[in-house]
Amino acid sequence: MKEFRAKIAKILAYIYGVGIALSLFVGAISFVGYVVAIIIGGQTAEDICVFIYQQVYPILFYISSASVLLGLVKMYVAGEKSMVPNKKK
Repeated sequence: MKEFRAKIAKILAYIYGVGIALSLFVGAISFVGYVVAIIIGGQTAEDICVFIYQQVYPILFYISSASVLLGLVKMYVAGEKSMVPNKKK
């Protein structure tokens, strides 16, 4: 049973890593979009910002939320504990 849990934890860790990397990449792309919008200015800049806000951010929020959830499930399956002080004797 421990080997099965370890395999599941490894798969979840991989999916978590890909999801977080994708979230960071999309976040960087949206940042670049806002910088380009500032440089361009005018109605085009407003259209770019509205597109990022209405089309990109909702997807980004879902991806990052699902990734965090998978990371928490991975920690539970692997038996990892975080934010717990270690007592040394």
